[in-house]
Amino acid sequence: MPETLAVPRDRKGTSDFSPLARQVRASGLMNRRTGYYSFSIAANVLATAAVWVAVAVMGDTWWQIALAVPAALLSTRTGFLGHDAGHLQISRSARTGRLLGFLLGNLMIGMSHGWWIDKHNRHHANPNHVDKDPDVAAGALVWTPEQTAERQGLMLWAARHQDRLFFPMLLLEGLNLQVTSVLELRKRSPRVRAVEGTLLAVHAVGYLALAFGLMSPLHAVVFILVHQGLFGLHLGSAFAPNHKGMPMPGPGERWDHLRRQVLTSRNVRGGPVTDWMLGGLNYQIEHHLFPSMPRPNLRKVQPLVREHCALVGLPYAETGLVDSYSRSLRHLRTVGTASPAE
Repeated sequence: MPETLAVPRDRKGTSDFSPLARQVRASGLMNRRTGYYSFSIAANVLATAAVWVAVAVMGDTWWQIALAVPAALLSTRTGFLGHDAGHLQISRSARTGRLLGFLLGNLMIGMSHGWWIDKHNRHHANPNHVDKDPDVAAGALVWTPEQTAERQGLMLWAARHQDRLFFPMLLLEGLNLQVTSVLELRKRSPRVRAVEGTLLAVHAVGYLALAFGLMSPLHAVVFILVHQGLFGLHLGSAFAPNHKGMPMPGPGERWDHLRRQVLTSRNVRGGPVTDWMLGGLNYQIEHHLFPSMPRPNLRKVQPLVREHCALVGLPYAETGLVDSYSRSLRHLRTVGTASPAE
């Protein structure tokens, strides 16, 4: 079951978030980091191109498959940058953010920016709320005993073993994101469908042309499997520790912004390597409180947020990377093996 705790209530007629918001705005940490993002995007694009140049220079050899590893790391970096663009961390302009999202998401990694940002915004509005957060809706995994009780046959078996299946299933997440992106196009407006669909098609054709044009068919298939598998594993592993096993608001519960974001989120302790590998999402509490704050500023705002939580009596969840996965998997095991009566 999710971690349980008594929810401290905000003081009547006041907002416990407002003083923190004023302090953060005054600190300048909400200011855009144009230089950082310009360098990051340019470096990521050039590095991605360099991987494919290396594939071509190597010629037809099994060593080409090794380059699927840096390709997966760079694809995940692209996903993180698309995430930041969607939150308007790169530019205050919604139009610029959408354009960057289309280029980074649809064109470079084959994931629909429009579908993802709609889903992600609903997650941010109501994190860990079973009825409102699409990230904890029943799907390949279950997040509550009630969802487990609805499973039968093979799906029930999968739920019973989902803690052990979780990381292997992430190997399919890259493919799942791309397939879902295409299926979700029908829900977009005709104009957006045309733009996104065209970019997704260009990505697919270009990706397959590079793979099969620079490698033998067998090498190309293996490269794609390794690349997409590691991409899904890396991306999914960055999102996995953030909310799983944290409190889940009930249907009738109404929490203010500060409590809704802090109580449902978990930070992952670490240094520059952890920050890089998890794309800054290890500062999940800070990101949820200030989603448009540029990623490199999240570490800097953390002391202000932690101090404010202590001041108003809110628990601030932070743990190491291994422990965060352990807690997430323990939650999956608990709800997956729960009996209908629990």
